[in-house]
Amino acid sequence: MKNLIYLLVVIFIGSACKNNTELSYEEPDAKVIFLHHSTGMNVYKGKREFLSGFSSRFEKYSVPMFLQQYNEENGTKYAIKEQNFPTGNPYPWNNYPYDYYNIWVKNAGHEPYMEEPTLEMLTKEYDVIIFKHCFPVSNILEDDSVPDINSDKKTLANYKLQYTALKEKLHEFSETKFIVWTGAALVESKTTAENAKRAQDFAKWVTNIWGAEEDNIYIWDFRKLQTDGGLYLPVEKAKNEWDSHLNPDFGEVAAKDFTNKIISVIEN
Repeated sequence: MKNLIYLLVVIFIGSACKNNTELSYEEPDAKVIFLHHSTGMNVYKGKREFLSGFSSRFEKYSVPMFLQQYNEENGTKYAIKEQNFPTGNPYPWNNYPYDYYNIWVKNAGHEPYMEEPTLEMLTKEYDVIIFKHCFPVSNILEDDSVPDINSDKKTLANYKLQYTALKEKLHEFSETKFIVWTGAALVESKTTAENAKRAQDFAKWVTNIWGAEEDNIYIWDFRKLQTDGGLYLPVEKAKNEWDSHLNPDFGEVAAKDFTNKIISVIEN
């Protein structure tokens, strides 16, 4: 009997832990997927990962929780799930402009590329697709003499070529809405003034030029939320002065703003 009870508790906890990462309905009004790595999960979880005690294991992460609250108050059924992209196996654990270009443009099609889903696959299932980059994206190096769309070197010129190709690809799926984060900022100790200025310039270009048209691409200016227009992630918003991940308080603020952006895009 004790063994049976233990087994049921384990199954229940496992199910609860799995379900707190997403919000689902049998017939949702809109299906959203969030493709991310670590900073994205900082925002998606908000404060939930920092709650102490047994009960926190059964509480939804902040973004699906905020979205569920909105649904209950407004009679809507917006569903959301998250996943690491790329997964790191076999495709490397990189999600910079080159990698989205490589998977979604250069190797587009109805079959996965190195086990990663293409846009042809994702757009069949989701109404809104959200993607972002890891914060090393903001360590932008000086341009080479000749930009190269097929280079994974982090330069402003390469980024712009890859984003231009991505934009053309996203426009092929006019019935799908895309939310793109501006690049996550770094704490001052993890970058240089020159690299940080180029990261700021890239975020402005993405917001004011690349994503300025009234089409199916929407920009969430995460960098501006982080920096208030500055070059670096302030220490008071970071995990510490050496770690560019978010602290739980700012993660919760970002989670609420991010959820509001998702709702706004769905209902636009």
